[in-house]
Amino acid sequence: MGTYMLYYMTGFIMIPVFIFALICQAKVKSNFNKYSKIMNRRGMTGAQAAYQLLQMNGINDVSIQPISGNLTDHYDPTNKSICLSEPVFNSTSVAAIGVACHEAGHACQHAQGYAPLKMRNAVIPVTKIGSSFGIIICILGIYLTNLAAFSQFGMTIAYIGLILYTFVVFFQLITLPVEFDASKRALATIQSAHFLEDDEYKGAKKVLTAAALTYVAALASALATLLRLLIIISGGSRRR
Repeated sequence: MGTYMLYYMTGFIMIPVFIFALICQAKVKSNFNKYSKIMNRRGMTGAQAAYQLLQMNGINDVSIQPISGNLTDHYDPTNKSICLSEPVFNSTSVAAIGVACHEAGHACQHAQGYAPLKMRNAVIPVTKIGSSFGIIICILGIYLTNLAAFSQFGMTIAYIGLILYTFVVFFQLITLPVEFDASKRALATIQSAHFLEDDEYKGAKKVLTAAALTYVAALASALATLLRLLIIISGGSRRR
């Protein structure tokens, strides 16, 4: 079977992963939209919730600032800032409290030297290279294996691309405990400090659980791509 035919046939591996990712994205949006319309009884904003969570953990050097966009919320460890999107920063919705506290959870991880977060940050540079060039280098190597004069060289190049892309898989894998732990910290504080009432808490939990599934989908996609590349390289190796 030719390299290109094998490449396109293994593309079917991605179909169920793609469908799963779409379902996860739809669930995140639907839950966020639903609980963005339900205001918490305490009238607490997302920014206030994040601030209180930080104070409860003795963190005073992290800023909280608004950013444009929707679902663009994140914690930036380079300048110790929690960036909350417009629908979260000033909103008193149940969804806003969940999202804001999740990002504050990342700030707590950073302050406490949470090992998985440190590992994820450490591999970011090589992960960027792997995500941008890993597949391209791998496919180039596979192409060269079809040329007799470059067969051995091409296989070496293909494996270099594969190794680079493996860092992408590792990044997605280590992201899971980082994100799950941030949500766990957020929900524990929301409940213990009574940021939300019991029925409101359930809504925030649904928002964060749906968001966590998107990281599972990202890992599944990376694994499927890695498997696809492995199958293609194995096919090229058997032809030599």
